[in-house]
Amino acid sequence: MTTSTAGVTQATGAIPLTWLYVPGDRPEMVGKALTSGADVVVVDLEDAVAPARKEYARAATAELLAEPPPTPVHVRVNALDSPECEADLRTLVALPTLSGLRLPKVTSPTQVVRTAELAPDIPLYALLESALAIEHAYAIATAHPALRGIALGEADLRADLGVRDDTGLDWPRARVVLAARAAGLAPTAQSVYPHVSDLAGLATSCAHGRALGFLGRAAIHPRQLPVIERAYLPTDREIEAAEQIVKAAGAGTGALTLPDGRFVDPALVAGARRTLALARHPR
Repeated sequence: MTTSTAGVTQATGAIPLTWLYVPGDRPEMVGKALTSGADVVVVDLEDAVAPARKEYARAATAELLAEPPPTPVHVRVNALDSPECEADLRTLVALPTLSGLRLPKVTSPTQVVRTAELAPDIPLYALLESALAIEHAYAIATAHPALRGIALGEADLRADLGVRDDTGLDWPRARVVLAARAAGLAPTAQSVYPHVSDLAGLATSCAHGRALGFLGRAAIHPRQLPVIERAYLPTDREIEAAEQIVKAAGAGTGALTLPDGRFVDPALVAGARRTLALARHPR
């Protein structure tokens, strides 16, 4: 099984920045997604698949994962505790090429624990899509060692809260970022930007997400991938500054300051090393 640990996809050694969602009942689209350059392809068995096509989507996904795919594949299962989810898990647990399960509409740690028991050894990612889920964010994030990440489902959360302006979601966004960090999980990726033709709007939204502490973003169309990567990859100037900090820290001469007057402390060095690790992401 290809797994993701501490935010690094073991198959490539890179920190994932892009997570491309594709309907599970459209195998031709899944095939294209696997060669799109996305770091992770998320085959969606839930919202993107009509009830009458659930069984077909499940079978198509099993066929896809019968052989190791060229890109790590996660599967978003149907609503937890539903008969459809039970059928999803029965099919998916037997597939060693699956890299992760994305659990929709999680509201409690119990749901994570139960899924981990039904799908042992598969990395889990919880989607928080309601006010109740946000209130339980840290408890969910620490529910089970199999849980590797949490993220928002902003469409459902927006409806639950009755939020019209995008800034109304900033507090839940920050809450999820903090909960993931406090739990020692992989950095949280932003939720999808639904306007696939508005690439300028996507870039602006990604810049705002980066300022909030997100790392990477889910996408629903391949044209969104380069915009997300540009927004989240460090600039040449940021890389140069990080190299300067790490070099200064390695000098071993005690307390140091940079030319701009900043004190080189452990937190600054750790941030610089994260920047350099991210800079190694394939461009």
